[in-house]
Amino acid sequence: MRMPETGQSTQGHISGAEAETTALSSPSARRTSLLVTLVLGGLTALPPLSMDMYLPALPEVTKSLRSPAATVQLTLTACLAGMALGQLVVGPMSDRFGRRKPLLLGMIVYVVATAICAFAPSTELLIAFRLLQGLAGAAGIVIARAVVRDLYDGVEMARFFSTLMLISGVAPVIAPVIGGQVLRFTDWRGIFVVLTAVGVLLTLVVWKWLHETLPVERRHGGGVGEALRTMRGLLADRVFTGYTLTGGLAFAALFAYIAASPFVVQEIYGASPQTFSLLFGINSVGLITVGQINGKLLVGRISMDKVLTAGLLLIALASLALLLMTTGVFGEVGLVPVAAGLFVLMSSMGLALPNTNALALMRTPHAAGSASALLGTSSFLIGAIASPLVGIAGEATAVPMAVVQLTCALASLTCFAALCRPWKRSASV
Repeated sequence: MRMPETGQSTQGHISGAEAETTALSSPSARRTSLLVTLVLGGLTALPPLSMDMYLPALPEVTKSLRSPAATVQLTLTACLAGMALGQLVVGPMSDRFGRRKPLLLGMIVYVVATAICAFAPSTELLIAFRLLQGLAGAAGIVIARAVVRDLYDGVEMARFFSTLMLISGVAPVIAPVIGGQVLRFTDWRGIFVVLTAVGVLLTLVVWKWLHETLPVERRHGGGVGEALRTMRGLLADRVFTGYTLTGGLAFAALFAYIAASPFVVQEIYGASPQTFSLLFGINSVGLITVGQINGKLLVGRISMDKVLTAGLLLIALASLALLLMTTGVFGEVGLVPVAAGLFVLMSSMGLALPNTNALALMRTPHAAGSASALLGTSSFLIGAIASPLVGIAGEATAVPMAVVQLTCALASLTCFAALCRPWKRSASV
């Protein structure tokens, strides 16, 4: 199905507050089983698992491969860039061939790439196969989101995204803890062995239990040109693009924390890998808890745009507080105040990320795979750009992390206000 290349609303393109109102009065016709919910949660958990298990090992990798911290951080950037680019390919593929086959292919390549990472003899080779790992792992991210769009709509979709956040949120809680414990018995290569085993298990689960959710009659028959035209049509919608950039920039503030925190917490504030894992887990619990408050208590009672605004403002305030602390405005501060600021920033993502995804996908029932790809690509690509910036001044200061976070937070608020203009759409109801 080809979209008109215009920013105007089309059939299947629901505008603004009307979309949310319509969704409230139109319950979803289909339900997913608990098993499918867990499978989708596992697919969305795989990227943070791949990232966060590896975080406590970053200082060890710098010593093992004799590379500077900024170079080793490129292993994170490569994985993120791969996830960003991979979604642009897999999303349209899933609109054309269905969800199941591209997902299984991506999972198999993910397993092979992860296994090779475990034996990488140099930083350059590790970066290369982390890129391939990200390219393949993108299948799980984009197709899980597209499956949710196949099965749910409107407020129910926002609630389901919050449920997925609960399930996938277990990954960042336990991943650094597992990574820290693995490092007690082996080196950083053992972490990739564990990730390979997880990938194999998840591939088998997908093969056996995740059925096709996109009927043949709803698939797109076009090739690459048709996919590009569809994406261009999606980007021509100002509001969809606004939500895409808003969510991507908020995610970049989150990833600035992910990339910098191992060095900030362990190298600057002297915490052990186990303490870092504990703090990271606490922050993830905060994100999960706020995500569940969003899905169970706020969505359906308060406009998603209002909840999103509150989340973005909290992220900006937490980033500002971190910048003031790290630049010495409050004097020399210890780990506890900085950890508190990071906790607020992480928790606020539970209000921002599910609602940007839901509000954007509400406008695109006709091209869920391509829309999901654009949402995911923007998040991971902007995150990949932000990642190396946090280490630009070396390992002795946390100021670059705070600067990147505040810049991304303010840019996210600006895109939301300038492109989404929620107050105008609310006034039109």
